[in-house]
Amino acid sequence: MIGIVARKEMTEMFRDGRFRWSAGITMALLVGALALGWQHYSEVNAQHEAARAATRQNWLHQPTKSPHSAAHYGVYAFKPKMPLSLVDQGVDPYVGVSAWLEAHKQNEFKFKPAQDATALQRLGELTGATVLQLLIPLVIILLTFSAFATEREQGTLRQLLSLGVRRSDLAWGKAVGIAGALGALLIPAVAIGIIALALASDNGSFAASGPRMAMMALSYLLYFGAFIGVSLAVSAWASSSRLALVSLLGFWIFNGLIAPKAVTDISRAVYPTPSALEFAKSIEQDIERGMDGHNPADKRVEDLKARLLKQYNVDSIDKLPVNFAGVRLQEGEEFGNKVFDKRYQALWETFEKQERIHRLASVFAPVLAVRSVSMGLAGTDFPAHANFSRAAEDYRRLINREMNLDIAKNAKADVYTRGKDLWEKIPEFRYDAPDLSWVLSRQTLSFAMLALWTLIALAAASLAAKRVRVN
Repeated sequence: MIGIVARKEMTEMFRDGRFRWSAGITMALLVGALALGWQHYSEVNAQHEAARAATRQNWLHQPTKSPHSAAHYGVYAFKPKMPLSLVDQGVDPYVGVSAWLEAHKQNEFKFKPAQDATALQRLGELTGATVLQLLIPLVIILLTFSAFATEREQGTLRQLLSLGVRRSDLAWGKAVGIAGALGALLIPAVAIGIIALALASDNGSFAASGPRMAMMALSYLLYFGAFIGVSLAVSAWASSSRLALVSLLGFWIFNGLIAPKAVTDISRAVYPTPSALEFAKSIEQDIERGMDGHNPADKRVEDLKARLLKQYNVDSIDKLPVNFAGVRLQEGEEFGNKVFDKRYQALWETFEKQERIHRLASVFAPVLAVRSVSMGLAGTDFPAHANFSRAAEDYRRLINREMNLDIAKNAKADVYTRGKDLWEKIPEFRYDAPDLSWVLSRQTLSFAMLALWTLIALAAASLAAKRVRVN
């Protein structure tokens, strides 16, 4: 019986002009968003590869100079674009695309696309994630709000039930029919997305992105299932189709437009973050005065000098078997690294607490859960950015350590220079994104929330169908 009801619903929807128009418009927007995402990914990825090769050549072909000067010369580390970013750009437009790696400083990321966006672009870009998270649920509502309410108003609901159709079968049949009609819209778009992903991927990245794409599809199926369940439940409970439509549109507005902004403001109020100026000043003070405020830089240099003189049993730094300037530079780097670790770890933990509020708040708005999962699987959420930032910082420390240790071991005069033979000892920066298990371990709560929403919504639809009034 469920199959018969589902075929009936699908047939009626395919004949309905509302479905054809809404499906056509949504399909066009989704395909357009995927095409724009593919173009953006391809262009940016090519630019990053060219810039990466150029910065490597600049490092290798810098002239003969002091190793410390080379450390200040530094390099750029470019964050690679993940293939699934063509679907969901996440926070990438707001966190920057590259970091300048130099001595003494852990710099902020540069070149944030959002800074160069026009006023119109700041209202929101058309991406695959936007269509999937906002427009598809709206289509579901427009197709489902009348599922029970209109049939009751037209008297056909009584006729169906008089034929012996169980109310629960009616609810599940309608859900399957709506899902089938939605599948007719989404399956071609998914196929186009897979083709775009294959065209954009290289060096085996398409195969690596397959499991991520499958999990992303599952998360959106759960999200759509939640909306189908909610829509059917409201349609069964509402006294009229007009009330059902108004109620569901109110839920859609709250879910997609109000909740994300409200939860963002709440999370920032509960776990505030320092301004960029305050953050930079705190790092500067820790380095100058010590992390406890009682270990200034001058005192640390004198302590290092005394420790080295005692270690090598000499009475002058000129008699040390190592170059004191090189040791001092590396000692300063090590202390600065401790400061950076402390301050950035505290900052990232604050961001993680803010994200936890978003995940918990998804109990009220499923879009918060699917958005977190979508960005995580696309590799465009903040944990992915923080992971790249740590890798770039490790590379910066490697460069500084090699330069400073070369000075400490080999410098015998005030003027000490090196050339390409030293620069080549620094390997090219390569970044491997975390695997799927790393992502899923951070998205367990969001996946659980999506599954909970779907189960409760479908159960509510089944319960509402059992209690639906026929007049």
